[in-house]
Amino acid sequence: MQRLVGKRRRIVGFVVVLALLLIVAARNAGNFLVVDDPQRSDSILVLAGETYQRPTLALRLLDQGYGKRVILDVPADAKVYDLSQIELAQKYVHGLRQASSVTICPIQGLSTKLESRDVEKCLVSETGTRILIVTSDFHTRRALSIFRREIQGRTFSVAAAHDDAQFGTRWWTHRQWAKTCFEEWLRTLWWHAVEKWH
Repeated sequence: MQRLVGKRRRIVGFVVVLALLLIVAARNAGNFLVVDDPQRSDSILVLAGETYQRPTLALRLLDQGYGKRVILDVPADAKVYDLSQIELAQKYVHGLRQASSVTICPIQGLSTKLESRDVEKCLVSETGTRILIVTSDFHTRRALSIFRREIQGRTFSVAAAHDDAQFGTRWWTHRQWAKTCFEEWLRTLWWHAVEKWH
């Protein structure tokens, strides 16, 4: 009888400890996704996707001397009504006071891994090997891992562009943040478990 009571206590204790560990891990799931460590670089690379926070941060980093040029990744085949995203990006760049320091890199790939291959082609004409990636905060850890693995001979750092409407590290407090966190964790796990090895 004593053994049975002792065994039950150990099982309950184990379950409680496991539950606490899972709660701590879940609370920090959003923080884990975010890497914000910009380093002075030769070029600042803005990944395709979100089109306001990312370019705004890249231009601010350019003005602060974090890079000499900004490269904007733009989906080559995407359209917004009757204009291609390339045309919209060209119009946007033309209106910038830093326009002479900004170039557009047409992207065909629909995943970050495929985007890195398109970027590698655009980087051929760039001098210097240090690249500062600018992407959405939740995407930073995975993007940095992908670019470091897929593009050899370059050094990468990353800056996190934040958008309150999309994501926050306290992901459980907003429905959209929870959705973004869950989806990014799935992509991160897929990258590390499958995509990285093919």
